[in-house]
Amino acid sequence: MPEDGQARPAGSVGEALSKATERLQQAGVLNPKRESTALWAAVVGSTPGDIWLGREASPAPEVADRFWKAVGRRAAGAPFPYAVGRAGFRTLDLLVDSRALIPRPETEGLVGLVLEWAGNRGGQGLAADVGTGTGCIALALAQEGGFAGVVATERSPQAAALARDNVARVKPRVPVEVREGDLLSPLAGSRYRVIVSNPPYLTDAEYEALEPSVRAFEPREALVSGADGLDATRALLAGAAPLLEPGGLLALEIDERRGSEVRALAHEFGWRRIGIHDDLFGRPRFALAFPGEGM
Repeated sequence: MPEDGQARPAGSVGEALSKATERLQQAGVLNPKRESTALWAAVVGSTPGDIWLGREASPAPEVADRFWKAVGRRAAGAPFPYAVGRAGFRTLDLLVDSRALIPRPETEGLVGLVLEWAGNRGGQGLAADVGTGTGCIALALAQEGGFAGVVATERSPQAAALARDNVARVKPRVPVEVREGDLLSPLAGSRYRVIVSNPPYLTDAEYEALEPSVRAFEPREALVSGADGLDATRALLAGAAPLLEPGGLLALEIDERRGSEVRALAHEFGWRRIGIHDDLFGRPRFALAFPGEGM
């Protein structure tokens, strides 16, 4: 009997998809037929269209086993990326599980802003990704940016291990070093051209209002940051400037409801200039801050 206690239907891909659709439908998953096909496609690294065209084929036992494990996780309520153990981020295909947040499309926009800024200024230097989680930001910067190397920090040893697995998986163009420690503390001793972070930025009440699948599967400590949701952002604005090269950049993902508060904090901590930029949905999501003289 498989580890999840579910029998594995034998036969063709199409028969397995039919059984999986029934199971997902019973579990209350929306669009269960489409989900079952997408799960198989993700497991084998193909497209739903190709899976449907090949539905008369008999799958290898190990492929069927991976598929049914993914179906079991999805039926239990796991978000799709956790069910299949992978997620795309810009050009990357990353390992994901509940040790770290699922990479979001919005965060791809943060990386895009940083790459545009860095590309317009030439040179190399180091980049830092604070609170790296899966390593998505650090690896995207390493693959697409003109940096000499990237340092990724992570306070969770479990998430740091996942990020290292993704570094080994991606084999980035330039070195990515994952250091364990809280926020900026692992960055001491070097200067950085850019420091990037998608920090936790929710309050307890905002966390409780999230979708149940987020609260049940994604790590709370990567989402909640104090009574006003700004503890991590406040610490980054307070401490990042001395770690930047002259003319460097601090780039943050922020809560769309707190752009004015983040701007006020940046001025309070002496940043010379801060710009708030919209994400792909038109929401104020990113803060780009530049240090003042003598910081």
